[in-house]
Amino acid sequence: MNQPPVSSATHETPSSGGALFLAWAFVGIPLLWGVSQTFIKALDLFK
Repeated sequence: MNQPPVSSATHETPSSGGALFLAWAFVGIPLLWGVSQTFIKALDLFK
């Protein structure tokens, strides 16, 4: 009757390296562009 709880955190799913790269690129490229644009606009405030 006493069974240890099953945690979903211990279940690992295999993932493709290419899909992982594309997912990070899909999020990272616009993020880097937004951060760089914010930095450029902030520099204009100090001129």
